[in-house]
Amino acid sequence: MSSMYHEGNRKLQDKFESRRIADRLEEKLTNTSFSDDDKTFIENSIYFFLASADAEGRSDCSFKGGSAGFVQVIGPDEIAWPDYDGNGMFKSLGNITVNPNVGLLFINLHGSPRRLRVNGSATVSADDPLLAKTVGAQLIVRVKAQAIFPNCPRYIPNLVLVEESVYAPKPNIEPVEPAWKNFDSLKDAVPPRWPAYKGSTD
Repeated sequence: MSSMYHEGNRKLQDKFESRRIADRLEEKLTNTSFSDDDKTFIENSIYFFLASADAEGRSDCSFKGGSAGFVQVIGPDEIAWPDYDGNGMFKSLGNITVNPNVGLLFINLHGSPRRLRVNGSATVSADDPLLAKTVGAQLIVRVKAQAIFPNCPRYIPNLVLVEESVYAPKPNIEPVEPAWKNFDSLKDAVPPRWPAYKGSTD
């Protein structure tokens, strides 16, 4: 595995005399495959943050949420999650189609604080086999991990989770529409929901 550091990182590491600890952290903590503990943490997460950039390097950061299990570890170094109905801008997914490099931050802001970063290469698919069994999915995003590493959680605030989002898709339950879709200034431009798997009727 090549180093995850570039010249910009190295210049600051040298300025602050942190190159040795940076190298040690990369050596001891960075992986290219998910551990069982990583898998448990990821698949129990109800949100994460996704960083992407377009072909010119203009960056974007997006919040992704759902019910526990909406992100799946589907291989030693691969994860997948559904794209749900959103605002139709497709900032993150549009970026991925022209620049597959992404960074994911899984973070637990309630209970025991924890952070896990996943950097890798993403794809977006409208005919992924997971679509046929993923409630509410209009597309599937897959990421092949190139670097998986934990972050110190010391600056994570101690928050309390009251409830998960009512908008997270649930099997055989009609989705709740957000209020903004009926705003006078927007409602004439809102497209219909894309057909999606609703859940097994067995």
